[in-house]
Amino acid sequence: MNKFLLKDALEKGYAVGAFNFGSLEILKSIISAATLQNTPVIAQISESALEFMGKKYLKKIIKVARRNAQIPISFHFDHGKSFESVKTAIKMGCDSVMIDASMLPFEDNIAITKRVVDYAHKKGVYVEAELGSLAGIEDDIKVEDKNSCYTDPMQAQEFVKRTNVDSLAIAIGTKHGAYKFSGSAKLRFDILEQIEQAIPNTPLVLHGASGVDEEDVKKLLDLGVDITGARGVSEDILKKVSKTNICKINGDTDIRISYLLGILSHIRANKTNIDYRQYLGAGMAEVTKLVVKKFDIYGSVNMANND
Repeated sequence: MNKFLLKDALEKGYAVGAFNFGSLEILKSIISAATLQNTPVIAQISESALEFMGKKYLKKIIKVARRNAQIPISFHFDHGKSFESVKTAIKMGCDSVMIDASMLPFEDNIAITKRVVDYAHKKGVYVEAELGSLAGIEDDIKVEDKNSCYTDPMQAQEFVKRTNVDSLAIAIGTKHGAYKFSGSAKLRFDILEQIEQAIPNTPLVLHGASGVDEEDVKKLLDLGVDITGARGVSEDILKKVSKTNICKINGDTDIRISYLLGILSHIRANKTNIDYRQYLGAGMAEVTKLVVKKFDIYGSVNMANND
């Protein structure tokens, strides 16, 4: 199996940035940022992004990107909803896959996760699962607040033991999408500590961890994009999280915001331009700038070649 980036992060006390992409432009921006910061990185593809980009195209893109990358890069399938979708991702060349059966009863979640683990490990692929559920909206993921729940530490211990899963996504108060909190962000660090004690050797994953910069929200409002009330996870919280057993921090919403902001700002400032390479390039530059900053927050700078 390829090097498991999360194990290194667990041993050395930092978090690997995991960023979703749905286009070649976003992927290139993420890799550029990782190269600048000399950091390992995880590039994630969701089921809907896979369909948008196309399986055959994506398979080639993964192969070329991995070959040309100057830093450790891992490709991850995010929120796989079925055994078959996970198999597809493995055939495309993903280094790790997530099977998300968190909304199923505990025993059913164990059963499908164990099946995926048994299959994936034979293919040299790592598996992430989720226990507990996050509210919010991300692509095809839609969970109402009333249906969300925190991860139970004792269930986490039993789950990992029975499934042999490589990493576990936990629910401690984050939320998918741009509207994570109505007030100040509060995460259940007490639950996180209990989970760490229950499964100390298992890398943990934080979903719904995008930051939503207030200034960026104001700029988008001025540009005609209504994201009134958007609020994400603060940098202070993410810095604190990165020093725990949370070894993978997911980001998607803030990338979308940065990309759109770069494109629309360029269009407003260059009203006679019709060259899409220029305004897409402006969007890419904003994404790279954002992701560079994330690596500082996660403590992963210069961890690409630290063996």
